[in-house]
Amino acid sequence: MSKTLITCDCSGSLTLDADRLSKATGQVVAPPCSALCTSQLERAAQAMEGDDTVFCCTQESRVFEALAEEMDRPVPPMLDLRDRAGWTSDDRDTLPKMSALVAEAMLPAAPEKTVDVVSEGLCLILGSGEASVDAATQLAPHLGVTLLLPPGADIPDTRAFDVICGELRRASGALGQFDVVIDGLQQVEPGGRGGFALSDPRDGGQSQCDVILDLRGDTPLFPAHEKREGYLRADPSHAPAVSAAVMAASHLVGTFEKPLYIRSEPLLCAHSRAEQAGCSRCLDLCPTGAITPKGEHVEIDPMVCAGCGACSSVCPSGAISYDAPPVDLIMRRIQTLAKAYLDAGGDAPRLLVHDASGADLIRASARYGRGLPADVIPMELPVLGTFGHAECLAALAAGFGEVILRPGRGTDRDALDQQLELARALAPNPACLRVADTDDPDALEEALWTELPAPGLENPVRPMGSRRQVTRAAARALHPEVETLPLPAGAPYGAVLVDSSACTLCLSCVSLCPSGALGDNPDQPQLRFQEDACLQCGLCANICPENAITLEPQLNLTDSALNQQILHEEEPFACIECGALFGVKSTIERITEKLASHSMFQGEDKLRMIQMCDDCRVSAQFRASDNPFQGGERPMPRTTDDYLSKRRDH
Repeated sequence: MSKTLITCDCSGSLTLDADRLSKATGQVVAPPCSALCTSQLERAAQAMEGDDTVFCCTQESRVFEALAEEMDRPVPPMLDLRDRAGWTSDDRDTLPKMSALVAEAMLPAAPEKTVDVVSEGLCLILGSGEASVDAATQLAPHLGVTLLLPPGADIPDTRAFDVICGELRRASGALGQFDVVIDGLQQVEPGGRGGFALSDPRDGGQSQCDVILDLRGDTPLFPAHEKREGYLRADPSHAPAVSAAVMAASHLVGTFEKPLYIRSEPLLCAHSRAEQAGCSRCLDLCPTGAITPKGEHVEIDPMVCAGCGACSSVCPSGAISYDAPPVDLIMRRIQTLAKAYLDAGGDAPRLLVHDASGADLIRASARYGRGLPADVIPMELPVLGTFGHAECLAALAAGFGEVILRPGRGTDRDALDQQLELARALAPNPACLRVADTDDPDALEEALWTELPAPGLENPVRPMGSRRQVTRAAARALHPEVETLPLPAGAPYGAVLVDSSACTLCLSCVSLCPSGALGDNPDQPQLRFQEDACLQCGLCANICPENAITLEPQLNLTDSALNQQILHEEEPFACIECGALFGVKSTIERITEKLASHSMFQGEDKLRMIQMCDDCRVSAQFRASDNPFQGGERPMPRTTDDYLSKRRDH
């Protein structure tokens, strides 16, 4: 279903060709307004009467939202064509870029998944000086305040809020559900004359609260504490910071919607098997500690998760995937932008991936500087951590000649650097993937305008599927003549190498492989391997009793990676009784040789049992004269006559 685009040339400051844009996008494009948000607001009201309008202006979204509320109409979707495409010093045609941005805006948005978090306003303040007492005094009319002072501190002469003394041993949780454990806990005993007395100290006091205000000026209670909702921290010697924290705490009362950022499939997780350690990529990167081990898989606390997306980018099996927005939607956005740009006659597009802070830089550059070049297409994501190596490869395969990442302050740089290293190893030219790490609009312009446009793939491909499937298909398109790409250590793609001289075909590795990459042959002693399925989790190497397995990070682009290959095989042993094949011939012969001198295997018949299959071995043991399971002669069953005869005898 086509949409109607409501455009505005912003007092004639940009050029909009409604007819060309309509032909390129297949949408209805209304003749441009000049002051849609002011003197022509009635045209905006008329447009809101329909259900299929898109406003091509975001600067005055507040005005249109207020108008929609006044008209009791839903707020229409809004698209920024001016700052991202219209305001630019580039003399080249901007129609392909506008077409790409419109096509992306037409994609259906994924529904947001949230959970309600209730905060009743129970606030625990940590501190010892005047700042903490002042903060408690200010918050007491709004929240249920408890001030935790260190042992021996002076007790304030007020009952406007609760005061306790002790040492905080542990704190966990997030907004609305913090759990704390306090040692040396002392509570105020309000009776009597003079200063307040305290109860006897006791360890292990447990309590709950909704908000924690930390004014100790000490080490934060949580990793990545700025991402822990409900935990506010300020330097007690910096009055403006304390005031800002107090103000923020006063608003943390009520019901809040917590986004559910991550979708998990525990059955796909390769964290561990049989108490053997495997993949720990997400655990190593999670900045907030929201991911913890739980048996053979990991567990994610959605209340602690800050949605950085790093776990989704590094997960080799798809057990963890980002869901706000979903990974497949990000892939569709990339491919839609590239296809629409090229279909509209554009050439050699470049993709600029950024977060909300990057959008502010783009707006500043458009208003006061040169704006974005006509071949640079911006794509905004909630967090840059969701854009990993698979997305980079998908963009290059879709026709982008270059991918530029502009990380914000909250971006996990370690995770981003790891993904870029892997993506550059998979890309035909590592220079086509780069980072514009700046908060200065002028520096961003310098990074974008001084680079020569890079040609994109001549025959673009746009694969869909899992991130592994997209990566493989994109890499094959980018390297049509290459069979194998070497990858850095820790990559989630690769081969398993087996030392045939050490492997005994015990198949312990097969039983632990979480992805089914390693398999056996029920008919003969073989170790098989399908490289495409290997996660490089290391479980097989960790469990191998002979240390015969090593990992080789690489991406095999040939069809052989999709089929099972024999890594090691040996001749089976034929049962000396029935001739059935079982076991490994070299292993049976080696065991027979080693046990020939053992006291429990003296005699030819004992050694022969080692060379028998299970059925024949049981049969031979049952017939043996020294069978330990053999009982004595069974007694004759007693009958009624026997019992009567015994009575007569007595």
